[in-house]
Amino acid sequence: MFSSSLQQIQGFVDGIAASIAVIERQDDGNDQVIACNRFFYQMFGGNNQLTVTPPFLLKDLIPRYNRLEFLDRVGECFESGQPLEFEQAYDTRDGTSWWRLSLKPILDEGESVSRLLMTGQDITKKVELEHQLKITSSRFASVVEAAYDCIITINQRERIVLFNKAAQELFGYHEEEVLGQCIEMLIPERYRPDHSDHVERFAHSPITSRQMEERTRVHGLHKDGTEFPVEIAISKINVGGMVEFTAIVRDIADRVRLMDQLAARASRDHLTGLLNRREFEERGAALFGTAKATGTPLSLLMIDADKFKRINDTHGHSRGDEVLRVISNVGSTTVQHRDLFARIGGEEFVVLMPETNREQALAMAERIRKIFDQQAFEHDWQGDPIPFTISVGVSSMRHGEADESIQAMQKRADIGLYRAKESGRNRVEFNP
Repeated sequence: MFSSSLQQIQGFVDGIAASIAVIERQDDGNDQVIACNRFFYQMFGGNNQLTVTPPFLLKDLIPRYNRLEFLDRVGECFESGQPLEFEQAYDTRDGTSWWRLSLKPILDEGESVSRLLMTGQDITKKVELEHQLKITSSRFASVVEAAYDCIITINQRERIVLFNKAAQELFGYHEEEVLGQCIEMLIPERYRPDHSDHVERFAHSPITSRQMEERTRVHGLHKDGTEFPVEIAISKINVGGMVEFTAIVRDIADRVRLMDQLAARASRDHLTGLLNRREFEERGAALFGTAKATGTPLSLLMIDADKFKRINDTHGHSRGDEVLRVISNVGSTTVQHRDLFARIGGEEFVVLMPETNREQALAMAERIRKIFDQQAFEHDWQGDPIPFTISVGVSSMRHGEADESIQAMQKRADIGLYRAKESGRNRVEFNP
């Protein structure tokens, strides 16, 4: 009768395509497998054919490295009468396999636990996938944290979800201060009103990445309130139906400083620091266009150091350069801040004076001339002071004339300068 019952149980478990066994606790405390299928045997490393026929002791089949934990869990289930699950790995000829094992008590008529139904599910692929994801995630986290550039990720609600170490150093915030906060805390206030619109348009754009080159300068906002120029590349991905944006942010303060220095050098005279001819012509053309459009007055001064060749021949070129720097320094502090003051070559200087009529221009020219004539300026000469004078030619804009241009104004002032030289130097001459 008992044998027939076991045969029925064995037939039942053989028809299940999973690891399954029925475990019975003996009077001596040993746990005996009274029925199992081939998957149960294969789980522990056996082949397709059972070499041990139930009933057999459970401990005889379980590998030594897992035996103690397995038997402890079986004993726990018998004693508590509650189902439980656990996971174990087994080494087989084909490699290591992972199984999720479930133990469920079988109650007898007295509602005591005499048998357990054990089922096993092969979760090897799942575990391997989780392991690969863990490795990938670990690699990603390592790269993100070690990155030289800032890496910041926000969700579609513009909340910060990733803020690496480089970002913490650049913006001055610790990670816990920014996670969950709005990205606007890192953006200067004047750029904030348009930021949400930019994010929304990019979220619905087919483009998945872009460089932030649309604006000439992009700025970040430090915790202490200071702004700094940055370079940004942005990408987006779909995470669970929501878009996330990741920005690679690079501090370019040193590059911008160098570019500004190079731009200043390209637009400045190397000796005096004044605007050079090219920069004067570009800015002057813009001021001329404004004056022409608005009908406001515009005047121009041509300034030349008198007998400059004699200064070079007598005192040397280094002292001649010093005289040019004196003209630059005195002129810069005398003309108005809106005026363009430039050195256009040799000892020639030009001043373009917006919103200045003939009388005002002549008054300024005379003021500058007297300063040098009277040596009414302070300067720490490299040697003995070098007395010198200047001559000035003045012209004003002729509104209404079709051929009027800044070049025509400069030519007329140059003629006035020539007249001042011919008339004895140290003079101001106006050429209408």
